[in-house]
Amino acid sequence: MSKHFIISGGGTGGHIFPAIAIANALKKQVPDCDILFVGANGRMEMERVPAAGYKIKGLNIAGFQRGKIAANLGLPFKVLSSLLNAGSIVKEFKPNAAIGVGGYASGPLLMAASLSGIPCVIQEQNSFAGITNKILSKRAKKVCVAYEGMDAIFPKEKIVLTGNPVRAEILNKNVNRVEACKYFGSDENKKTILIIGGSLGARTINESVYASLNNGSNDNIQLLWQTGKSWTAENKGWKNVIQMPFIDRMDYAYAVADIIISRAGALSIAELQNIGKPVILVPSPNVTEDHQTHNAMALVKNKAAIMIKDVEAKDQLMNAALTLLNDDEKKKELSINISKMAISDAAERIVSEILKVAKD
Repeated sequence: MSKHFIISGGGTGGHIFPAIAIANALKKQVPDCDILFVGANGRMEMERVPAAGYKIKGLNIAGFQRGKIAANLGLPFKVLSSLLNAGSIVKEFKPNAAIGVGGYASGPLLMAASLSGIPCVIQEQNSFAGITNKILSKRAKKVCVAYEGMDAIFPKEKIVLTGNPVRAEILNKNVNRVEACKYFGSDENKKTILIIGGSLGARTINESVYASLNNGSNDNIQLLWQTGKSWTAENKGWKNVIQMPFIDRMDYAYAVADIIISRAGALSIAELQNIGKPVILVPSPNVTEDHQTHNAMALVKNKAAIMIKDVEAKDQLMNAALTLLNDDEKKKELSINISKMAISDAAERIVSEILKVAKD
């Protein structure tokens, strides 16, 4: 009889990509297993998961919206109905284990599963856990984490250091700089700063870069800049700027980069650790519990990254980038230390823990 697994969570690519990576690893180790995703209706997982070839069911659940009292009035009813709906899904699907990756749907699904005696595994991507996973950890069999020192948040005996799953194409080490430069039409002889603010871009990073472009030109340096679709301002200063709304070949982008400017989401940091390039992190202040700052500081403490606060980015970011670009010793130090933090088989480690606790 084949094993059944439920994977729950989503809301952002930072939750969805690791969830799909875990599902793929499960399928690789247990080819005949049946996997069902449970997400939140109206969120991006309801499209991305089917596109990856997996079934998904949606819960009518949403998060607490700060400063919007009216919007939160129906929240208790949504939580209750989602818990009941999750219970029905668990009863019908009869999973051997349930895995929560974060996001609105993981709370009610893992609670319903644990109340039904189904063993649960939490995959915590950040260095600072949200309240939902803190509560769920009391009922979970294992908590898979990406950072050291998480015993201050979760029960020590349940913690397993697994790292965060990274998209397979990012781990492709066979891409060379010459090939990647041809793809972007860039000059392989110029030093390159890669600027990424997530698939939607990052306004503060974009404004900081744009201000620098208008302060003069630098013929010896080129920028590969993922702006996001909503950014429309054009370069008026530097000559060597490749400005793109979205970069679909991140393996090529990482290959051309000498240094990287990035937000500090858990998925981004996992990729950067595996890439091993010098990085400047600008944590987003617009996230729950300021977890991006905690993620960045976990690297800064190990001399594996430079952090610039969002509020200081316009004054400091590009100056810091240009200084780093010309400091070979600092670049080498950052590259060595961030590479030491990489875990390339995170999905396989997580699947190993899932299979250990799965109910026969």
